Amino acid sequence: MALIEWDDFERVQLCAGTIVAVDEFPEARKPAWKLTIDFGTDIGQRRSSAQICDLYDEATLLGRQVVAVVNFPEKQIGPFMSQCLVTGMAREDGAIVLVAPMEPVPNGARLA
Repeated sequence: MALIEWDDFERVQLCAGTIVAVDEFPEARKPAWKLTIDFGTDIGQRRSSAQICDLYDEATLLGRQVVAVVNFPEKQIGPFMSQCLVTGMAREDGAIVLVAPMEPVPNGARLA
């Protein structure tokens, strides 16, 4: 494992946001959702593609807070432009579990 410096970690903006829209993504190679996430007034809304269909449906995602990297460059994923990276951890079966605050925090709050 390569060690990083504190400055390296500080450059990654991991922020909380609330999912405000969930759309199907039938063009994705692997099952995925198109998410619109509200990161508050300073960052605004960003879109992301997330391969989390194994554990989450539209109803369980809408209104949920997540943690995402908001300072990556945009990435083209098929016909969709992803503007942030929603974070998650893989279970033993490969399903992705979202990383999220355990209590509500303001949208845009940065990981401390």
